[in-house]
Formats: sequence, C-alpha cells, structure tokens
Amino acid sequence: MDVVAEVLDRVRFGGTLLFHFELGHPWNLALPARPYALFHYLSRGSATLSLEQGRDLPMSEGDFAVVTRGDAHLIYSDRRTKPFPLMDFDRPTGRLGVVHHGGDAQPISTMICGNFAVSRPRGGVLELPPPVLLLRPTADDDWLKAILQRMVSESALERPGQGVALSRLTEVLFVEVLRSWIKSLRPGEGGWLGAMADPHIGPALQLIHEQPDRRWTLHALGRRVGLGRSAFSARFTKLVGQSMHRYLIARRMSEAAFLLESSDEGIARIASRVGYETAAAFSKLFHRHHGLSPGRYRATRYADRGRS
Repeated sequence: MDVVAEVLDRVRFGGTLLFHFELGHPWNLALPARPYALFHYLSRGSATLSLEQGRDLPMSEGDFAVVTRGDAHLIYSDRRTKPFPLMDFDRPTGRLGVVHHGGDAQPISTMICGNFAVSRPRGGVLELPPPVLLLRPTADDDWLKAILQRMVSESALERPGQGVALSRLTEVLFVEVLRSWIKSLRPGEGGWLGAMADPHIGPALQLIHEQPDRRWTLHALGRRVGLGRSAFSARFTKLVGQSMHRYLIARRMSEAAFLLESSDEGIARIASRVGYETAAAFSKLFHRHHGLSPGRYRATRYADRGRS
C-alpha cells in the first residue's frame, strides 16, 4: 500500500487560479483569512510574504509559496506602501487576464495567485505542513512551471469543461508540492509523513494503515518491525509526534469517517471493520473524536453532498 496515495485518493480537491499579476514597484497586496490554502507563484522579480503572526519570507524568481491554512497575510515589494485588498480587484467575468498593479518603477514582478480547496473527508496529511510552505526552484522543477503555465492558459478563456480541467490540474499541483515537501523533510519533521522514511516506524505505519482493525500493541507492532517495546514506543512518539495508541485511534476514526461517507454499511459493521467489538464503544469514541455521533456524521455529510 502507498499510504500517501491512499490518503490523497480519499480527499476531494478543487481550486483554481485567482489572479495573474504584473506588478510595478512599489506594491503591497493584502489577503484576508480564507477557509482554504492559498498559493503564490513568483515567475519574475522579488517579493516578501508576511503572515500576521509569523516571520517575513523573502521570495525570488521561481519561488512557489503555499499558505497552507489560509491565514491572513501580506505579499509586497515595499511594506511601507498601503496594502491593497486582493478581493477588491475587478476583472472581466469568465477569464483570468493579466491584472496590472503597483507603481511605475522597476523591478517589474509577475505573480500567479490561486487556491487549493479541499472538501471532506479530510485527510490528516493536509494539516501536517507548516503554515507557509516555500518551495524554491531546483534542477528538476520543470513540473511546477509546466503545470502553472497550463493553469494560466486554461483559465484565460471560458470554455466547456474548464472547471473540471482546473480541478484536475490543481490536484496534480498539490500532489507534486506535497512530494517536494516530503523530500525536504529531516528526521522528526512532518509528523507521520516524515516518519514513513524511517526503517522501523515506516513499516509500522504501513501495518496500521493496512490493518486498522488489528489489536495492535506496542509489543506486537515493535516485534514486527524489529524493535523492543520501549525502544519502539519512544521512537514512534519522537518521529510521529504522538503515541502509537493515539495514532491508531486517529487512523481508525479517519477510516470510519470515510466508510460512513462513502458507503451504506451499517454502523455495527463499520465498528467491526475498524477494530471495535460493539457499536456502542465505537460510537462513543467516534463522537469524542469528531464531535458527532456516527449516524449524525453520515446524515450531515449526505446533506452537504446534496447542497454541493
């Protein structure tokens, strides 16, 4: 099992490009908090990205930044310039076009802004990256430029199937961004995603994802991956960021949520599939984890689907 592929396959992605800018110095754009990730691709020039409670991140030509939790932020060439709210820009309906903004001085910067929208069921993989993910160009970054250029051309004119095409391109872009981030992780970074590369904890995570219904114990799982109970427990907690027991419960609750949304199986059957002997015990833990009973969770998701 490719665990990352399994998680991503269960998450419905959307998103699109919002603006294609040509910016003359000085300029300063303000983006409000949004319920989705925002990305900026600086194809020419330089800029600084600044979160309200975070440090400033200088950006150079070719840099790609993702504000993963949609926090309010500024992106500018000169912070002394009054911020202009991004959502106040007007453009013709149905096409992206190029928006000119800023002063008349050099340097001229070009930048693409867009979003990653994610609908339920949510995968824990999406909460793992830092608040801002900054990818700098490397020798093998042609994939980024190719995808973004295709998104620009697809957004430029309204045509049949445009929404589907942009959604698919956004999904590929997100997966490639995630791959690049995973590749850059050092031991102890990135939660379970980073821990997948560990020769002991990676196989343990694989077993938990493949068989969440098993009554895994520290002793049994440690023995399967070649570590004693204490060593396995300490290593798992250090690399994943939580104990094996807590991770197992979270994995079971994620699997249960997926089954409730994607199937018509009874609650007792789902409880059994994720490792619980009784529906009552399962329901109590599910409510604690998701804030809703299994039945209510399923009804809410069905209602959301009907409105979308």
